[in-house]
Amino acid sequence: MRLKNSLPLVIVILFVGAAFSALAQAPPAAKGPKPFSPFAIGGGFSGYNPDEGHGHLLGGTLWIDYIPAGLPQLLNGIGVEVEARDLNLDRSSTDAPNHRQDYVGGGLIYSWPHFRQLRPYAKLFMGYGNQDETVLKSGLRYSDSRTVTSGGGGVDFRATRQLWLRVDYEYQSWPTIFKHPDTAIPAGRLNPQGFTVGAIYHF
Repeated sequence: MRLKNSLPLVIVILFVGAAFSALAQAPPAAKGPKPFSPFAIGGGFSGYNPDEGHGHLLGGTLWIDYIPAGLPQLLNGIGVEVEARDLNLDRSSTDAPNHRQDYVGGGLIYSWPHFRQLRPYAKLFMGYGNQDETVLKSGLRYSDSRTVTSGGGGVDFRATRQLWLRVDYEYQSWPTIFKHPDTAIPAGRLNPQGFTVGAIYHF
């Protein structure tokens, strides 16, 4: 009779004990390092040779990266990057006063994840580019847009746990675009190239 009356009390004690045991195990798991989100965003300052005569153009670049975790070992480090660039500053004195190159595109990026403090990477992109220019002799303004392919790479250096400094190089190909209208050279391929220095934050 006493055993029958004690059974509910025993069940309650076992339940409470299991609950305390579960709570005791929760804090160590919560104190572990927070994993990186697969998303990162950053920006930088770019200096490019626009391949339109001689000179340079400066401007800004924006990056958005998505590098998923949990991929097979062979694919570890592969991801997708989207970038946008506007080059319209500090034109050379021989350049048109409104010369401008804009670009937005994206594609695959592969980052070698085997180092703790730096990550070399390579990228292969396709995007959309636009060039504006006023012909110095005639004063006519030209604007032309093309599908652009590009490739490049760089290195990310760890500054803090989630902030990385970036040095990036890119080589672009703009097919059959107007070129040097003042000298009557027919349309041809432009190959702008340059460097960007900036930072990217991993959430």
